[in-house]
Amino acid sequence: MRSFLLSAIASSFLICSCNSNESTSEEKAEADSTANAQQTVANNLDSLPKPYATKSVTNRADVTGWKNNQTPVAPSGFTVSEFADNLQSPRWMYVASNGDVFVAQADREGKNGNNILLFRDKNKDGLPESKTVYLQNLNQPFGMLIINNKFYVANTDALLEYPYDPAATSITAPSKQLVALPEKGRHWTRNIITNAAKNKIYISVGSSSNVAEDGIDKENRRANILEVNLDGSNEKIYASGLRNPVGMGWAPGTGTLWAAVNERDELGDDVPPDYLTSVREGGFYGWPYSYFGQNPDPRIDSAKQRPDLVKSAIVPDVALGTHTASLGLVFYTGDNFPASYHNGAFVAQHGSWNRSHLAGYKVIFVPFGNGKPSGKPEDFLTGFIANEEKSEVYGRPVGVAQAADGSLLVTDDGGNKIWRVSYKK
Repeated sequence: MRSFLLSAIASSFLICSCNSNESTSEEKAEADSTANAQQTVANNLDSLPKPYATKSVTNRADVTGWKNNQTPVAPSGFTVSEFADNLQSPRWMYVASNGDVFVAQADREGKNGNNILLFRDKNKDGLPESKTVYLQNLNQPFGMLIINNKFYVANTDALLEYPYDPAATSITAPSKQLVALPEKGRHWTRNIITNAAKNKIYISVGSSSNVAEDGIDKENRRANILEVNLDGSNEKIYASGLRNPVGMGWAPGTGTLWAAVNERDELGDDVPPDYLTSVREGGFYGWPYSYFGQNPDPRIDSAKQRPDLVKSAIVPDVALGTHTASLGLVFYTGDNFPASYHNGAFVAQHGSWNRSHLAGYKVIFVPFGNGKPSGKPEDFLTGFIANEEKSEVYGRPVGVAQAADGSLLVTDDGGNKIWRVSYKK
């Protein structure tokens, strides 16, 4: 199964993307496809490129914004439209059982947003009639969760609990801190989900550094998925060695947790790949000592290396390309999309900064069958790259969520929009 899923994209292409703001949808889609064709996806441990096979480069994209009614591009039969615009770094979404869409706004510097918006679609036509500030004065909020009459928020430094009223359009009550979380460092987002029994909360906490270069003692409770009771008690490490796990979800019809994980930087263009993986309770996934299973990181000093942990490192299930910044994850459980999308995983790729040619900047889809990946990752929402040669992009996808009507919502913190992808049967 793994060799099928992680097959190599063997060819390399000469890239020349010169899209202007008047580019057609087809040209934008082709630019994305060409720009990402050089992504190397491993089919086994030995086929990964060697570290430093190419020079590590800094290539940060310039966000130009969307103009003249431009939109991303979805496959034939789908419609892409604006769900919301003029936002402030919209990052993550949570859809309540009544259809309300909550959006956490924040950025790396902690300057924009720091609030949660509520979008309410009263007439159930798929578009919100109202937008309100649901919570404000937060500290880089990200993950959100509703369990019974409680609304949970994962700030960068704490898991908070608020009283929840489904009819309310804002919360003014003070928060209750349940768990203090390690803050600052390289990865600031904290995502949260619950289990089927709704008696646990899982918290994703990324590493403070690239490869523990500041010392492993600075990584306490980081590069992990933590598990706590609803009151924050009985904390334990559910899984470790996950450099930056962000999106989390349970594969439909199973009790298996999955996560989208950002791997390490500065080893070259094509190593190692970010990945989507099932998460075993108690499992170790390599960071910082090894990557994509048992491939030792050459930057770890021999005196600090842990061969015992390298030997136990679990090989991830699906490689998603190098430096793609794969963040958002949602399993599709609706019936609006064609059957081939049912129970599969959508992954939002925020896009690279450490690659000579841009990678990511799109939403991909991984088909699932019987709770396991059943095919290769495929492009779903493209057209974010404006000009590959100039490293210009229109926006950057972050989070994905399934709306109550079965459409797919995508946050775009570069374009400060939320996109809605629907399908007309």
